[in-house]
Amino acid sequence: MTDANRDTLLQWTEADVPRSARWQSEAGWPAPARVQIADDQLSADAAYRLACEGAALLWRGDFHNARQLLQALGRRVDRKPRKSAAPASAAPADLFYRYRQAQGRRARVLGLLLIELSPDYVIALRRAPDLRQACMEAWGPPTGAPVVVALRELMGLVGAHEWRKKGVEIPALGSPPANRIHPHYGVFSPVRGEYLDLVARAPLPADRSLAFDIGTGTGVIAALLARRGIAHVVATDTNERALTCARDNLARLGVQDRVQLQAVDLFPSGQAPLVVCNPPWVPARGQSALERAVYDPDSQMLRGFLSGLAAHLAPGGEGWLILSDLAEHLGLRTRDTLLGWIAAGGLAVHGRLDIAPRHPKATDPDDPLAAARAREVTSLWRLVRTD
Repeated sequence: MTDANRDTLLQWTEADVPRSARWQSEAGWPAPARVQIADDQLSADAAYRLACEGAALLWRGDFHNARQLLQALGRRVDRKPRKSAAPASAAPADLFYRYRQAQGRRARVLGLLLIELSPDYVIALRRAPDLRQACMEAWGPPTGAPVVVALRELMGLVGAHEWRKKGVEIPALGSPPANRIHPHYGVFSPVRGEYLDLVARAPLPADRSLAFDIGTGTGVIAALLARRGIAHVVATDTNERALTCARDNLARLGVQDRVQLQAVDLFPSGQAPLVVCNPPWVPARGQSALERAVYDPDSQMLRGFLSGLAAHLAPGGEGWLILSDLAEHLGLRTRDTLLGWIAAGGLAVHGRLDIAPRHPKATDPDDPLAAARAREVTSLWRLVRTD
């Protein structure tokens, strides 16, 4: 369980008896102040009305019915308003912020359907599955107290458990079965694999003795660099879940002896002939650990990497910045701004490799950001010191 939730209690009254349980929220939302007991007799319309009023619904009915109610709530949230939420001429940035507001509202409403778990992560509802293993993978050992969590988050936890079991095939790592990455809960999965194709085909520097992987996540880039012949990789991250995940994946792939993991912010000490970073690409605030792999407020990580790269590049070395240009098409950052940060960091562009995204949203005409996604390009910028 995340430290932010260990001492937070959700309190309610049930059958005239005061009750409480530990509140679990990956997004760090406060425990709801108003809790209403709900079961199979509650209609979807009534549940939606209560949730829109801010009432949390602590479910006591059939577990499968709770899942159906969650889907019904989602359909009601997603109903298109009679009038367009934004004019057709709206600026891309305005469309993006409206999109994020809609996402936030959806998450808040759906996050008010709650499930209670016993101190050992058992769900005492009819037709409830055994989710103890998935809970322990995400939250760690039981704390000895009951837990209340949003059903939506619980289902995300189950999905993460399944991804962790079967893994994600990464063709750039070679042939099956030794080419799978197993993401852990709260660690961004490398399902958008096009950027890894860039890492796999970018020309390596002549000195292949050492590389730094900044913000390693699942460890996939570190593993790929090791597979490509880098003798030693130092991979950094500040997320404990990511470091645990990377350690597991590196061992599965048999490259753990060539990769050193460090819990540091951005760069390890020293210099390397190759420094690689795939920072979050959208300058906005994320609402969960997974979103923070995509959203980077004020481009903090990107700017930190570019301002510190020259000091950590060995003479003649290269820095690889892997970045989508979606923010540019959304009007959140300009190409000139990015080039200005590169120059201000004492860096020059030695070359660039581009690739079009392959994820489903790239070709989804119903996506609110379809126009920007249709023009998105992911690039590997080859950067060198100017001194």
